Amino acid sequence: MAISEPYEIDGVTIGTSEVSIVSGTTTLQTITDDGVYQLWVDDTAVTNSDLFLVRGYEKVEGTGGTKRKFFEASFGNVSSQAFVMPPIILINGWDFSLIKSSGTDRAFDASIRKVA
Repeated sequence: MAISEPYEIDGVTIGTSEVSIVSGTTTLQTITDDGVYQLWVDDTAVTNSDLFLVRGYEKVEGTGGTKRKFFEASFGNVSSQAFVMPPIILINGWDFSLIKSSGTDRAFDASIRKVA
């Protein structure tokens, strides 16, 4: 079983515009490469006044349809741990994103890892 890191961002500043972790831009993507994926975010740049949201999007079925948010979690405060999302099966058109909810814009490293 192969493990890879097909997508990553390195030092991308996250503010009030949602940023795709796949592309590192504010244009959300629709990836159809299926597999089991896991998101990792290094959130050590966050301070006590910051709050950021991690979101996951996926189409429910592959013959059209609309990409819907299926996951949202927040992190903030000073942390010495990475944010790690549980592995999820993705197939029909997906993306992960980061956005600032409050506080100061911060630069993040993140990766999307794939099994399969």
